[in-house]
Amino acid sequence: MNLILFGPPAAGKGTQAKKLVAERGFVQLSTGDMLRAARSSGSELGLKVSSIMDSGGLVSDEIVIELIKEQLELNSGAAGFIFDGFPRTVPQAEALDKLLETLNSKVDHVIRLKVDDEALMQRIVKRFEEEGRTDDNPESFRKRLDAYNAQTAPLLPIYAEQGKLTEVDGMQQIDVVAREIDKVLGA
Repeated sequence: MNLILFGPPAAGKGTQAKKLVAERGFVQLSTGDMLRAARSSGSELGLKVSSIMDSGGLVSDEIVIELIKEQLELNSGAAGFIFDGFPRTVPQAEALDKLLETLNSKVDHVIRLKVDDEALMQRIVKRFEEEGRTDDNPESFRKRLDAYNAQTAPLLPIYAEQGKLTEVDGMQQIDVVAREIDKVLGA
């Protein structure tokens, strides 16, 4: 089973993904984690990723798809895959569909954690004040939130039209959100 979790930063995607990994044996494919791992691996692909990242460039969709393919093949016996941070754009979604098709697979479910942007902003401000995490400063978070909303919005109607999109109220308690996701996945 292949699952895409959508939601802006701080929506709870990581928390829910960890529960699915622990409880269902899914493999979480986080593009950020994969890029960092490739970079430190010393492989040919890792060297390519490293030079792009070191120069401040964005890693191409082709490289990200190659990394995803590698992980799908390495974990072929997994109960399912959670795509985290990918796809973010329509071309990435199309590339993912093509890759999965070559592996006789597909995206089965797309779950969007619906959250209130202003409530998220309040959560981030509080976390920034309490923990001082530099990536959680309100200004950079607003940019990340705006980018998410601009890039992801075009994907939602596509997955809805395919009958794969389910929206879950991400403002609920963690366990309630997890139960809603379980219902979607047939638990």
